Amino acid sequence: MSAVDTETVEREDERAITTVEVKGTGRLYDALPEHRFEYSFEGTTLREFLEAFLDEHDVAEFLIAETPEEEVAHGWAPAPDELPDDFTANPEGDRTRAYARIAINGRFNEHLGGFDTELEDGDRVALMYPFMYCC
Repeated sequence: MSAVDTETVEREDERAITTVEVKGTGRLYDALPEHRFEYSFEGTTLREFLEAFLDEHDVAEFLIAETPEEEVAHGWAPAPDELPDDFTANPEGDRTRAYARIAINGRFNEHLGGFDTELEDGDRVALMYPFMYCC
């Protein structure tokens, strides 16, 4: 093996392992093996966490929107003609379902770096999908 090949293998071996505390609320409380537990994954971003976590736990249907329609709540109030702020959609692939939220240390991911938010050991990742009842 050449020196370059050895260096590449060593870099791959050095890929960061991050351990976070995961908490599931609402419907995720029962869908996960425990409602609060530590989870280790390869990488350092929320995106890498979600890819690993959703491969291992079958809860993507509660969190990730497949289409733009799934990320929008259809409420009773009509939308105003002009919104009071800049409300842009999440980038393609960064969509959570309507009402589903992901928080890192108590702050919603869209107010941080979206799915590219950097995670550190010990961070708290809350996966929230509320129980919904209708009349």
